[in-house]
Amino acid sequence: MEEPLIELKGICKSFGSNIILDHLDLKVYRGEALVVIGPSGTGKSTVLRIIAGLLAPDQGEVYLQGQKRSGLIDDGEDPIGIGMVFQQAALFDSLTVEENVGFLLYQHSKLSPERIQKLVNRSLDTVGMSGIGHLYPADLSGGMRKRVSFARAIMTNPDNPQENPEVILYDEPTAGLDPIASTVIEDLVRQLQRDNSGCSTYMMVTHQESTIRRTADRVIFLYDGKVQWEGDVSAIDTTDNPLVQQFFSASTTGPIQVVG
Repeated sequence: MEEPLIELKGICKSFGSNIILDHLDLKVYRGEALVVIGPSGTGKSTVLRIIAGLLAPDQGEVYLQGQKRSGLIDDGEDPIGIGMVFQQAALFDSLTVEENVGFLLYQHSKLSPERIQKLVNRSLDTVGMSGIGHLYPADLSGGMRKRVSFARAIMTNPDNPQENPEVILYDEPTAGLDPIASTVIEDLVRQLQRDNSGCSTYMMVTHQESTIRRTADRVIFLYDGKVQWEGDVSAIDTTDNPLVQQFFSASTTGPIQVVG
C-alpha cells in the first residue's frame, strides 16, 4: 500500500461544548486532488487548519510523509511544504501585490529584494497576473485577489527547497465568485497541479457543485465529526448514501439536520 502523504488519526476538536471533529481519520495521497464537502459548520476548514499546522487538535495525531508532527507550524520543520489559500484571500490591504506574494521571503529569507521580486513576478505570471505587482488588493476584483493568493501559496525559496510547497490547501477558493470567475479559478487549480511539479497534491474544501465536479478526483463527505462517505467524483451521481443525496439535491428533508 502506498504511504499517505498526509494522515490524520483519531483527530478530535471542540470549541467550548461544540464537538467539531470526533476521532476523525483521513488520508491524502501524493498527486491526488481531494475535495472535502459537507454542510456548513461540520469542521471542514478546521481540518485544513490542523493539517496546515495553524490549529492544534485536542486529541489525535497528524502524520506528514510518515512522520508524526509535534506542535504547530512554528514548533519544528515539517518534512513537506504546505501552502494554503484562505477563503477571503487574506491579503494585507496595506501592502502591494508584490509585497503580499513575497511576504514570507521578505520576512524570513536572506534573499535580496531584487531576487525576491523576480520570484514574485514568476509566481504572478504562473497564475496569469503579470504586471500587477504595484497594485494594492483594493484595486483588484475578487477573482484577481484569489489568484494573487494562489501566487503567494506557491511561492518557492530556491535557497531552502525543503520549505517549498508540495501540498496546497484550498479553503472555499470559489466562494463569492460569479460562475465565469469560478471557472477561471477551477481551471487554475488544475493547471497548477499539472504544471507546477512542486505542488502536485491538493486538498480543497468547497460547497460549490461545479467546483467539486471540476476539481475533485476523490471526494470525502464530512458530517457529525467523521468521514461519512468517500468515493471518486463520478460516484456522486450513483451513490445510495442519503447524506450525499440530500446534499446534492439541496433537499431540506433527510438525515442532515437543517438549522433554520
